[in-house]
Amino acid sequence: MTENRKHHLLIALLMLVGVILIALSLPRNTGQMGALLSHEVGKPWRNPTLIAPFDIPCEYDEATKQRITDSVNANFVHFYRLNTQLGNQKAVLLNQALTGESAVPASARYQMVSALTQIYQEGIIDSEAYEKITAGTMEHVSIRDNNGTNATLMSTEKMHSVKQAYAQLDSLLAGSPYRDAVLKVGLNNYLEPNLTIDEKEDQKWYTDALNTALTPPSDQRVQMGEAIIFTGNVVTPEKDAIIKTYQHMLEENNKKRVGSGDYILLGQIVIVTILFLVFYFFTRLMRPRVFHNLRRMTFLITFMTLMVVAVLWIVKFRPNYMYLIPFAMTPIIVTTFFDARTSFFVHLIVVLICSLVAREQAAFIIMQFLAGAIAIASMQELTRRSQLVQCAVLIFLAYCVSFVALELVRGIDIVNVDWHYFMYFAVNCVVLSFAYVGIFLVEKTFGFTSTVTLVELSDINTPLLRKLSENCPGTFQHALQVANIAGEAAVKVQASPQLVRAGALYHDIGKIENPAFFTENQSGVNPHDALAPEQSARIVIQHVTDGVKMAEKARLPQVIKDMILQHHGRGLAKFFYTQACKAHPDREVDASLYTYPGPNPQSREAAIVMMADSCEAAVKSLKEHDEQSIRSMVDRVIDGQIADGLLREAPISFRDVETVKRIFVERLKAFYYTRISYPDDIQPKPQKEAPDVNNAE
Repeated sequence: MTENRKHHLLIALLMLVGVILIALSLPRNTGQMGALLSHEVGKPWRNPTLIAPFDIPCEYDEATKQRITDSVNANFVHFYRLNTQLGNQKAVLLNQALTGESAVPASARYQMVSALTQIYQEGIIDSEAYEKITAGTMEHVSIRDNNGTNATLMSTEKMHSVKQAYAQLDSLLAGSPYRDAVLKVGLNNYLEPNLTIDEKEDQKWYTDALNTALTPPSDQRVQMGEAIIFTGNVVTPEKDAIIKTYQHMLEENNKKRVGSGDYILLGQIVIVTILFLVFYFFTRLMRPRVFHNLRRMTFLITFMTLMVVAVLWIVKFRPNYMYLIPFAMTPIIVTTFFDARTSFFVHLIVVLICSLVAREQAAFIIMQFLAGAIAIASMQELTRRSQLVQCAVLIFLAYCVSFVALELVRGIDIVNVDWHYFMYFAVNCVVLSFAYVGIFLVEKTFGFTSTVTLVELSDINTPLLRKLSENCPGTFQHALQVANIAGEAAVKVQASPQLVRAGALYHDIGKIENPAFFTENQSGVNPHDALAPEQSARIVIQHVTDGVKMAEKARLPQVIKDMILQHHGRGLAKFFYTQACKAHPDREVDASLYTYPGPNPQSREAAIVMMADSCEAAVKSLKEHDEQSIRSMVDRVIDGQIADGLLREAPISFRDVETVKRIFVERLKAFYYTRISYPDDIQPKPQKEAPDVNNAE
C-alpha cells in the first residue's frame, strides 16, 4: 500500500468514527418534535405557527388535572368487603372464655358478648381508614358481602377501630368488681377488623372515575388544519396541554410506522456524512498542505467530532442551554493554529450539524454565523490575552443585536422579547473569554504552536536568548537584525511574522557551544587559521545540530527546531569548501563534508529566515553600505540560493521573493545608513564666555 493511499484511508477512518459518534449522539426527536420538547409555559412560542395535521382532543392543563384529581380523591367512595361471620365467631369465643371465669356472673357475660356483637354489626375498620373517618374525609363506604355480588352504601359514622372498640368494651367494666377477671381473658384477642378494603374493585372503580373526570367533552378538540398556536403567542397552560397531546400522538404515530426510528437515524447519518465529505474535499482541494498533514487532519476531525458530541449531549438533557454553549470557541481555537478560511469552514460544519437539534434552526445558524465571523476577524493574530476579552464583548453585542432583530422579524413586539436570553449570551461570552485554556491544551496535545507562544518565545529575556546574548554578543545582534528584516518581509508576503521573528532569534543558538569560531564574535584572533578547511567546516556546520539539541533541551516547539535545521538548508559552507578546492587543485574535494545537514526550507517562514540570515551577514561584510551595493549583494545572495535549489521545496513564489528582496534592501539600508561627513576645515566659532553670575557686581 502506498503512503498516499494509507494517508487517505486513515483520514476516511477518522471521519467514519466521527460520523458514527455524532449520529449515535443525535436524538431521534429532531425537527418539529425537538421544538415541541423545548417550549416553555408562560413564554412566547418562538417556533413557526403550529398547524394541526389531524384532529387533536383538548386535554386539561396540569393545574386543572390536579384540581380534578383532588376532587375525585375527596369524593370517591371506597369499596370494602364485610365479613358477616367474623362477629358471631368472636362472640362465641368470648362467651366460652368468660364462662370459664367463675368470678364473672352470667349477667356480666351476657352484657360483654352483646356489646361485642353490636360493635361488629356497626363495623370494625383498620386504623388508617379510621383516621380518614375522624378527619371527615370518608363519610361512606361501599360494602360488598362475602360473595362480592351485592354492594350497599354504608355510613362510617358508627364504625370503630380496634383500639376504639377495646376502649368501649373496657368502659362497660368501669367500677365492676369482676373487671380484672374479664380483662384476664384478653379482650383484644376478640377484636379484629371485619371491614377490609377490596383492592382490586376499589382500584378499578377509582381509575374509571378519574379517567372519566379527566376526559374533556368530546366537542372540545382542535380540528385538522386549525392553528394550535401562532408564533409569538404566549404558551398558556391550556396550549401546553394541547401541544403535549399533539406530541404524544406524534410519538404514537411514529411507533406505528415500521422502522421509523431507523429512517430517522439513516437520515441523520446521511446529513452528517455529506457535511464531513464537504470538509474532506475542501481540505483536499483548497488546503492540500493541511490535508496531507495527518496530525493536523486528526486534530480538525477530532475537534469537530468532540465539539458536536458535547453539544448534543448537553442539549439532550438541557435543551434551553443551547445558547449557553460557546460555539465561537471553535473558530477562535482553529484560527490560532490554521488560516481563517479553514477556521470558518470548520465552524460552519459544527454549526450546521448542531442546528439539527436547535429549536429555531434559521435563527441559530444566523447568530452563530455572525459570532464565528467576528471571532475570526478579531483573532487573526492572538498576541495578547486581552484580545479574548475584546472578542467576547463583540460577540455578546452581536448575539444581542441579532437576537432582537430576529424577534422583530418573527413579528414579536419588542416589549415581549424574552430578555433572559441576554443572560445566556453573557454566560456564553464569559466562558468564551477563557478560550486560552483550550488553546493551551491543544498545543500540548497535538504539538501545535500558537501565536501567543511565539510572542512569549520572542522575549529576549528568555534563558536561552540571555545565554546567547552573554556568550555570543555578535551572534545575538545578528539574530536581532535578522528577526527585524525577516519579520517585516513576512508581513508583506502574508507569512507569519511571529513565527519568522521567533525562528530568526533562535536560528543560531548552536553557536553558544563554540562562539569564537564565528566571525561576528571574534576580536582579532581567528581560530580557523590553525585548522584545516575540513575541520573548520565541521565546527561551523555543527552549530545546526548543536542548536537542535539545545532547543530540545529547552523544550522549544517543533517549528522553531525546524527553523534551526532549515536556515542553511542543504547548502555548502562555501568559504571553507573554496579553501579546500584551492589547497587541493589536483583532486576532487568531497562536497558532502562541507554540506549542512538540512533539510531545505519547507515553509515560507523558513525560506524567509534563510534569505534574511545570508543577506544580513553578507551585507555586513561590505565596505560601502550605499543602496546600490546593498541591492547588488541581496540580489546575488538570494539568486544564488535559488540557483542552488535551496528554495525549491518552499511554497514561496517568485513574486514573493522579489518582495522579500525589496524589503531587505530597505531595512538593511536603514541599518547601515551613512552619516554625513563634516569637512575638517570647518571649525565651530568660539563662544563668548558667559559672565560669572556669582562675581558680578
